[in-house]
Amino acid sequence: MAVIEEGKVFVGTSGHPEYVQLPFANRHGLITGATGTGKTVTLQILAEGFSKAGVPVFCSDVKGDVAGMAMPGEPKDFLAKRAEKIGFADEYAFEAFPVVFWDLFGKEGHPVRTTVSEMGPLLLSRLLGLNDTQEGVLNVAFRIADEEGLPILDLKDLQALLVYVAERASELTVRYGNISKASVGAVQRSLLVLEQQGGQMFFGEPALAISELMRTAPDGRGIVNILAAASLMHSPRLYATFLLWLLSELFEELPEIGDPEKPKLVFFFDEAHLLFNDAPKALLEKIELVVRLVRSKGVGVYFASQNPLDVPDTVLSQIGNRVQHALRAFTPRDTKAVKTAADTFRPNPDFKTFDVITQLGVGEALVSTLEAKGIPSIVQRTLIRPPSSRMGTITEAERQTVIAASPIGTVYDVTIDRQSAFEMLKAKVEEKVAEAPAGPPPDVPGEGSGSLLEEILGLNVPRNKRLSTTQKAAREVTRDLSETVGGALAGSVGRQIFRSVLGGILRR
Repeated sequence: MAVIEEGKVFVGTSGHPEYVQLPFANRHGLITGATGTGKTVTLQILAEGFSKAGVPVFCSDVKGDVAGMAMPGEPKDFLAKRAEKIGFADEYAFEAFPVVFWDLFGKEGHPVRTTVSEMGPLLLSRLLGLNDTQEGVLNVAFRIADEEGLPILDLKDLQALLVYVAERASELTVRYGNISKASVGAVQRSLLVLEQQGGQMFFGEPALAISELMRTAPDGRGIVNILAAASLMHSPRLYATFLLWLLSELFEELPEIGDPEKPKLVFFFDEAHLLFNDAPKALLEKIELVVRLVRSKGVGVYFASQNPLDVPDTVLSQIGNRVQHALRAFTPRDTKAVKTAADTFRPNPDFKTFDVITQLGVGEALVSTLEAKGIPSIVQRTLIRPPSSRMGTITEAERQTVIAASPIGTVYDVTIDRQSAFEMLKAKVEEKVAEAPAGPPPDVPGEGSGSLLEEILGLNVPRNKRLSTTQKAAREVTRDLSETVGGALAGSVGRQIFRSVLGGILRR
């Protein structure tokens, strides 16, 4: 008897086949369970099912084993036995799926980029770990960039813009509230940390077009977009912020379509706890809003995590399709997690959900999905079907072969650095320096020495004489900017700051 049915994704077998219904697949999902219980394989077989149904998929590959979807599976006794046991033997076949690899660092896939402007101050503040005061400074910088037509594309644009804001602090404070040079310096230091973590690779052009993630292969299967996240996990804040940005972009760009016959895209978010950990209230509200409303755009979001407590209740309430692998109840928090998981299922009179969760074997799960009219099915103890693609990692040679044959081509492989805030602000400084009056005539021996800069800063004033008010102010401005902002930067950007300060002094 065939278990594959049109309009459904086959998950496994309890006493009967269990499916995710495509018309309700955009009602989101949750895959949870302890380490080693089979969460990754469940994610893999769901991605295979959606791809076969013509639904594009995006998923993060935290451990490197989701990449196996690019290669056909290999015959193994335990896979054949599982297929036989669940009545899947006649239809079970090994196959590779159409995969496109992405990588924020551009090493294990096509580079993924966005501009600083597209990221926006809210997500960028989360990424940088800014406090409220520093976030306010960042908002002012974005406002100034918008008003003065300064495109913020990459990190050097933002760094130059913050220097510009610091120079105009006294003027801008009247309009936007206090802007301290110390706060600007703190933001600059956070940008340096992000840069050292490889964040500069993520900001720039060409920016990723969301439509690239929604392709189908020539044979009608949905493309499986896999983000290589093994290295990215060393920067968990960058990982979580990127995926939230991607979800937000889908929400902003896709049209409202209600409930389609099948999703336009299914988004798998592995290690979901990283999205919610230490997130400020404003960001949590944004996450909840996007998750709640992106469903009507035809996008299904599937969270994968070890513990159901990792996901806030307001998000859990939006989830209709659940796969719960085994949990262990060794501590009071573990027991609470098991109870939370059990309470989210529609009860089955044949067993106690709480007890079964702790007894499940590897490859077993409690499954409840949405049925007709969007009603959750009674939870069933289910054997998950074996994957058709490879379980485990692929070789570097295999990865490069897939990348070379990618339908994306080389569109995103080369960085474009067009004129933006950095170049425009640099041109302003150079123009003002060029327009500055010529220096005084050469000094006459015995009558003192010094340039216009020395005169303004009082560098030619003997120690036993007092500085003028203007000279004191000029020295204070130079000292503040040099220590607070200039100290946070290095190389060419640091030199640019000095030139900016010089330009500011010459204007006085």
